Amino acid sequence: MAPGTQVEGSTSSDKPPPTPKNADSGSTGSAADANGKHHAVDNKKMNGLQHEVTENGHAEVKQEEREKSEDESLKDGDKKTNGTASEKDEQEVVFIQDMGFTVKIVSPGTEAFDIQVSSMELVQEIHQLLMDREDTCHRTCFSLQLDNVTLDNFAELKNIEGLKEGSVIKVVEELYTMREARIHVRHVRDLLKSLDPADAYHGVDCSSLSFLNMVTQGDITETPRSAHIRDKRKLRPESVDCTPPDYIMPRCKERLILPLQPQAKDYKGPQCMKVLTTSGWNPPPGYRKMHGDLMYLYVVTLEDKHYHITACTRGFFVNQSAEEEFNPKPATPSHLCHSLIELLSQISPAFKKNFSILQKKRTSRHPFERVATPYQIYAWCAPNIDHTIDAIRAEDTFSSKLGYEEHIPGQTRDWNEELQTTRELPRKNLPERLLRERAIFKVHSDFVAAATRGAMAVIDGNVMAINPGEEAKMQMYIWNNIFFSLGFDVRDHYKELGGDAAAFVAPKNDLQGVRVYSAVDQPGLYTLGTVVIDYRGYRVTAQSIIPGILEREQEQSVVYGSIDFGKTVLTHTKYLDLLNKAGQQLKILPHYVINEKDEEIELCSSVECKGIIGNDGRHYILDLLRTFPPDVNFLKLEGEELSKEVRALGFPLEHRHKLSCLRQELIDAFVENRYMMFIKFAAFHLQQLGAKKQKERESRSSQEKEILKLTEGKIITNGDAKEDKDGEEKGSTEKEMETEEAKKIVESITDSITSGEKLEMEESTREVVKKAAVAVGSLKETEFDVRFNPDVYSPGVRHTCPDGENLKKERQLVKDAADFLLTTQIPNFIRDCLDHTSAPMDGITLSEAMHNRGINIRYLGKIADMLSKVWQLEYVHSIAVSELICRSAKHIFTTYMQSVELMSLSAAISHFLNCFLSASQLSHTPQGLEELQSKNAKKRNKRKGKMNPLSSPDSLEWTTMTPKSLWNQLKSEIKMYYDWEMPCETLEHATEQFTLQKVSLLRSFCMKAGIQILLREYSFDTKNRLTFYEEDIVNVFPVVKHINPRASDAYNFYTTGQTKIQQGYLKEGYELISEALNLLNNVYGAMHPEIAQCLRMLARLNYIMGDHAEAMSYQQKAVLMSERVNGIDHPYTITEYVHLALYCFANSQVSISLKLLYRARYLTLLVCGENHPEMALLDSNISLILHALGEYELSLRFLEKALELNIKYNGPRSLKVAVTYHLVARTQSCMGDFRTALHNEKETYAIYKHLLGDEHEKTRESSECLRHLTQQAVVLQKKMNDICTGKSGATLPPIQIQPPSMGSVLDMLNVINGILFVQISQQDIENFKAEVEKRQLKESSPDGKIDGLSKVGNVVVKELEEGSTLPISPLSMTPIESS
Repeated sequence: MAPGTQVEGSTSSDKPPPTPKNADSGSTGSAADANGKHHAVDNKKMNGLQHEVTENGHAEVKQEEREKSEDESLKDGDKKTNGTASEKDEQEVVFIQDMGFTVKIVSPGTEAFDIQVSSMELVQEIHQLLMDREDTCHRTCFSLQLDNVTLDNFAELKNIEGLKEGSVIKVVEELYTMREARIHVRHVRDLLKSLDPADAYHGVDCSSLSFLNMVTQGDITETPRSAHIRDKRKLRPESVDCTPPDYIMPRCKERLILPLQPQAKDYKGPQCMKVLTTSGWNPPPGYRKMHGDLMYLYVVTLEDKHYHITACTRGFFVNQSAEEEFNPKPATPSHLCHSLIELLSQISPAFKKNFSILQKKRTSRHPFERVATPYQIYAWCAPNIDHTIDAIRAEDTFSSKLGYEEHIPGQTRDWNEELQTTRELPRKNLPERLLRERAIFKVHSDFVAAATRGAMAVIDGNVMAINPGEEAKMQMYIWNNIFFSLGFDVRDHYKELGGDAAAFVAPKNDLQGVRVYSAVDQPGLYTLGTVVIDYRGYRVTAQSIIPGILEREQEQSVVYGSIDFGKTVLTHTKYLDLLNKAGQQLKILPHYVINEKDEEIELCSSVECKGIIGNDGRHYILDLLRTFPPDVNFLKLEGEELSKEVRALGFPLEHRHKLSCLRQELIDAFVENRYMMFIKFAAFHLQQLGAKKQKERESRSSQEKEILKLTEGKIITNGDAKEDKDGEEKGSTEKEMETEEAKKIVESITDSITSGEKLEMEESTREVVKKAAVAVGSLKETEFDVRFNPDVYSPGVRHTCPDGENLKKERQLVKDAADFLLTTQIPNFIRDCLDHTSAPMDGITLSEAMHNRGINIRYLGKIADMLSKVWQLEYVHSIAVSELICRSAKHIFTTYMQSVELMSLSAAISHFLNCFLSASQLSHTPQGLEELQSKNAKKRNKRKGKMNPLSSPDSLEWTTMTPKSLWNQLKSEIKMYYDWEMPCETLEHATEQFTLQKVSLLRSFCMKAGIQILLREYSFDTKNRLTFYEEDIVNVFPVVKHINPRASDAYNFYTTGQTKIQQGYLKEGYELISEALNLLNNVYGAMHPEIAQCLRMLARLNYIMGDHAEAMSYQQKAVLMSERVNGIDHPYTITEYVHLALYCFANSQVSISLKLLYRARYLTLLVCGENHPEMALLDSNISLILHALGEYELSLRFLEKALELNIKYNGPRSLKVAVTYHLVARTQSCMGDFRTALHNEKETYAIYKHLLGDEHEKTRESSECLRHLTQQAVVLQKKMNDICTGKSGATLPPIQIQPPSMGSVLDMLNVINGILFVQISQQDIENFKAEVEKRQLKESSPDGKIDGLSKVGNVVVKELEEGSTLPISPLSMTPIESS
């Protein structure tokens, strides 16, 4: 779809799109109001973005600036946005249709140039664009003028009089102020550092790494059809260098770390100057201030000349000061330049030359490589980075500045006010919701960044406690308007619940509560901004501050809930009303408890959920750690029996704390499951009832026939049946049909009953419903009501009638839900893995898959036990075991770190890693202790308390750890926490028994514990030297947990689009998903994991619709973005690489396609090793392309690995195996080995015959192939015999091999990657494009869409073997995950 198209009425389905779970009530209408009129708003921004990104790469920066300005306008005008703006939107949006137009920019010192702008942009965004453009980037202090009138920075372009297509905007240099001068110097420093990856390695300023363009050696979309590639194509394919590096070859044992981050030689760009720093002569003395001096700088150029520079109101000049002598007069000859860069270019030729090279490099990079990510991503390994002199960095660190004054008047931000005000923005229509979600997301990501900085400052000892007199663990802190507390059990608050273990887990549970209440988004109910940060062994909770809470005691503030776990309980009518509304979505049951005065108190949450009304009059809830019902499988309860199946699995287990709760995903699945049971039960009985009635009448209505059909089990599927799918798939669609039909029956029969013979039937219907309600354990007899009382098992809570029926029912439901987790969800999870709908690659993806099913990580031990019994899932089993090892190691490491003093941090961490992963026989005495035990160590020990109040006095305790002691601790930790028996005596045995890789364990552990190690090769198995040394520990990072605010409208568009695609309406699906991309960009800015997913989907659709170049361009963005926001070695990134390789091949970029696949194989090896079903897919892809290039030996090596893995994971008789056998045979015949080829093709034939029957075309093709191979083999044998018998002139014929055409290879690649096309002619595609254009021109009516529309070019896409539900992406990935 061309950028800039208007998507008319994007939801063409007759019903509104599905709302995400817990979305606000407003979002159901989203698609409805999207239908036409409000689209203009968002379309612009994104189309603009597509435009700009491709044309000049400035979009992102503008996007960022828009956020900034939005923040500011929020600060000073959030009240304004509510009233007038939205009314205006209502009328205007219809007409605007978002105009894009061109204006001319005239800037001093450069030629005039045109830029494309949009009526929705702010003037500020043009500013930002000019500061990023190569020829104007040296200016920061200027205004924009139209006809000599200065434009207001925060005005939208559409509101400026006289601004139209072709207007001339002048850039006018303005006078500097102190603030502007500092901003200018900082901007210059940023330009000089723009190519330096140091920030990404250090994990600051939301920069992160990306290596795609290094892997492909340049931007692949630059000149895809250019001449040199065409010339290359004429040459023989051998000219493509396709030799894979040794370390990725099949069966290669060594796993290297260095290739993870390929280092380019000149990646930093040329150096422009030696030193640029603020001068020691600052600040200017009073008499110089009156001459306009603002600040002094000190510069050393590459020519080694030293200059002192004055920044004054009119610009920059060199003064006559020296190191020892202050002389502020201008030097001769005097140059006064408005920009520092102009001045430096005049005094240093080398600067001028290198700076222009640097700018060319900077602007040639893809925008996605340089725009900031919304949350910081940390790299687990980093090369040695030179530490350079950087005065601005130094100033940022040691000034009391919080780094925010640059953007926001009024110094520190009132986080709570910002977070709550954004929630209060109106949300009646799409533009309002976009503005609101944008503001929520922006403030939230800023808050997470600030909370992370603050938590690190607290642990590093840079923040004064607000209660300094108390012991270290009890101290609390306030920094930058954020409240910080440590995860220890102070004042025995959690004594009953597990002490420190409970205090450690409570913040995470609380965060889950905040997440679901934010997702429900109940107007009038407020949660605190909450971030949980693990850093250096401490858990810090960061929260925004309720106005007024610091002035009074907690007892006085709380108006609802309990501060002592249920002894004293309060309630409040307003809270009950708000919580009840939210509770209906969260399935929380209002209930009564008894307080210390023996009064019955009604609650609509767990008792320790507190309600506090702030001084701002808002109703806040906090301490949401028990929002969900308790998990009884991990509670030892007096007098409670769990079901037989659960006891057989060894439950209940005693956990180390009593705060185990079920997950929201589980509650949703459980209620859904019970509801289906209820409907089916009722349908069955109502049907019998109806049948009885009808028999008496002896008349049969059509409805009755339908019902009979249902009872006989004939299910009518709509449309044409899809053949060739697995039986299981059929079963599931039938099941769906059943429930749909059942619902209809219940409705129709109750209708007919209520309308006709009311009285006699009503009684019996009620009976049926009552029976059904009892059968599913409903809390009400007359209807379906499954909700949970979170307090049923809370110690210290007294219930109104402890032995009453109701409490029994409530307890039974809680037990049933825990039972459902074990007996339904875990088996379902294992089934998912078996049919490869989810194939986790590492701990992260495994946890995600478990969480999506509502399974808590504490069940990992049980899952590992079950997986060990399924041989096809050996790979998931080893991922589960390595996850058990790494998580338990992290638990031990957390307490280990608390006893370490800051001076010995790197020694202690390297010691721990040695004990954990090294096979060295040396005695593990930690190195580096000498420098710590200096002469005056004794003196220092006395002062130890003052140095780091959190470290214990005996801070060399960590040195006593040995590999043996650590392993024993690990074993007992795994047993205690996960109830899993580790059968091995050392890590060496474990790695052999469960085929684990030490390098994967290292990666996983570093990511979980927040350690950054040096990028080098580590040998884990040398007996005579240690693996890790002090120097190998580069950094320690925080591990941050927070909620993820959602883009609800985008989610609706995306899911509706997916549904369309599954129905075969590709074009409509494509439009909806493009629209989702617009909305995502509107809410999240340029970078976000969900945007990456959306880009991947669009790329795949473009590919299927035949636009390969467009597919490649979208997928390139998806790869870059995934590297930046998920991480360079995240499993999602690997998937993106594989897709990109396919599209590159389709665009005839063969060698690049191979490089991408090699990179993907390398990353897969690093993350999970060779034994993984994804590896089979990768190897098939690699071998096909190598085969196309005539590299048969290499191709065969990859194919044989793929065959071995396919047999292992899909069984020896599956279609995938048949295809692989055929490919092996094909390659062997090309090498002239007909006998072996014949043998393999026979295997293919046997499988096809067995699965598809004799008549199937695949079986016939295979038998044809067999005939051909037999002939070849016979001919060859004859010639051999002739030679042996010595016939004259007998020679071996040259083997004639026709290298396959690129087209046929592409077809095969599609088959392997699960993309099958129904043949589409070129004509169809032309019609299809014409149709799209036609629809963009005329507004089509919503109803005209459904019938005539897009069966044009209808493409059926399906998995080769598994009929996966998401037909578009064979590499199983969930749709944008619902909250």
